Amino acid sequence: MNCAISGEVPEEPVVSTKSGLLFERRLIERHISDYGKCPVTGEPLTIDDVVPIKTGKVIKPKPVHTASIPGLLGTFQNEWDGLMLSNFALEQQLHTARQELSHALYQHDSACRVIARLKKERDEARQLLAEVERHIPAAPEAVTANAALSNGKRAAGDEEMGPDAKKLCPGISAEIITELTDCNAALSQKRKKRQIPETLASIDSLERFTQLSSHPLHKTNKPGICSMDILHSKDVIATGGVDATAVIFDRPSGQILSTLTGHSKKVTSVKFVGDSDLVLTASADKTVRIWRDSGDRNYACGHTLNDHSAEVRAVTVHATNKYFVSASLDSTWCFYDLSSGLCLAKVSDESEKVDYTAAAFHPDGLILGTGTSQSIVKIWDVKSQANVAKFDGHTGEVTSISFSENGYFLATAAEDGVRLWDLRKLRNFKSFLSADANSVEFDPSGSYLGVAASDIRLYQTASVKAEWNLIKTLPDLSGTGKATCVKFGPDAQYVAVGSMDRNLRIFGLPGDEKANAEDDSAQDS
Repeated sequence: MNCAISGEVPEEPVVSTKSGLLFERRLIERHISDYGKCPVTGEPLTIDDVVPIKTGKVIKPKPVHTASIPGLLGTFQNEWDGLMLSNFALEQQLHTARQELSHALYQHDSACRVIARLKKERDEARQLLAEVERHIPAAPEAVTANAALSNGKRAAGDEEMGPDAKKLCPGISAEIITELTDCNAALSQKRKKRQIPETLASIDSLERFTQLSSHPLHKTNKPGICSMDILHSKDVIATGGVDATAVIFDRPSGQILSTLTGHSKKVTSVKFVGDSDLVLTASADKTVRIWRDSGDRNYACGHTLNDHSAEVRAVTVHATNKYFVSASLDSTWCFYDLSSGLCLAKVSDESEKVDYTAAAFHPDGLILGTGTSQSIVKIWDVKSQANVAKFDGHTGEVTSISFSENGYFLATAAEDGVRLWDLRKLRNFKSFLSADANSVEFDPSGSYLGVAASDIRLYQTASVKAEWNLIKTLPDLSGTGKATCVKFGPDAQYVAVGSMDRNLRIFGLPGDEKANAEDDSAQDS
């Protein structure tokens, strides 16, 4: 008789008193402890319901394959083969474990080397920073009391805070106002004796302007030049790009002198500070940076200014080259001391909330013009930080503003084109229709006006009643259909144009025509 569970002859047979079935004792006891019922009928079953049966000792017959020597040899061979396969699998696992261990040790060694290199670079950077800080001129005592500098940034914990958790600004002192007033008087007197330089490019020359060169200054994965400035004394151009860098470019040699990296978002505005070795950059990352040439055209960031809470759209330098203003989408503009990076005044218009998108100082320095995303142009008295005039009429965001050299006119650009304003009578006297005008710029002599939009247009400046004639229309060769900035070179001998590709383009007279134009100018004089 066979077990109802295993189907084999049981060694310790028991029988169920309920079903009468035969089981192997160890199997049925385990099943009852797990399930509490008969494995065949499913009826409830306990240990007391099974009765052991006495039988003679069962001797299991040997398998057929072990009954002969060849059979035994075959069994041994199978066991040997299984042992070899198991040993091979263990060797494979050991080899894999050794490889993983070797890789882990290599990674550990590499990590130790990287950590050692980073520590060395950190120590070198700290040493270099200490040397730079020793060379930076110390700020006045009133400044150092409010602005501790560390690693190029003002320590937030050392700044005085107002009751509403806003930074307190010391204000524009009487000494600074006197300095601004004296500068205004000197420049106004000098302007009365101003004469247009004989080396200024003629209207005939501008009519023959064509593209002379194109220079890829910024990255291909984030193309676009947002802003530009020219240092006329050295014929050096600075551009701010969508790739979060500013590039210092030497136009005569066609070489990049330096690339300023540090901003985390696009550089919206870039300005040279007079003829000094300082450069200002503003960015969509809410900061303004002051860069100083530390030698061999290696610019280092001396100050990182974090006084704005939104994208900074513009920076403009005062005629003294000691102060500058930043304008932001957080509805404020800030007046800074350039040497210390201290915000002396943070100005907002409580009567009207606007977001500032453009800013420029009047040539005499006591008036500040700002453009807004609400299509309004505001004129400010720098001494009192009061809004003294407001110009309406544009459609869309005001993208650029520029004062003429004589101080009488203000040009503003917006989505609906360019408007000219008479600052003496505070009225708009002329408009140029140019869809999506991105930049407007008077040349330093005040003789020409440049407009960047879907193309680049050069105008001859005139009076309020006279006609401002279009001299030349230059095509936007970037293929993007959007020229973002335009600047006149020294004596308007060339025009620099930035677009939404990564190239800076130079328009001017070809070499032979330029030589002829200079000869004609010499004969006329």
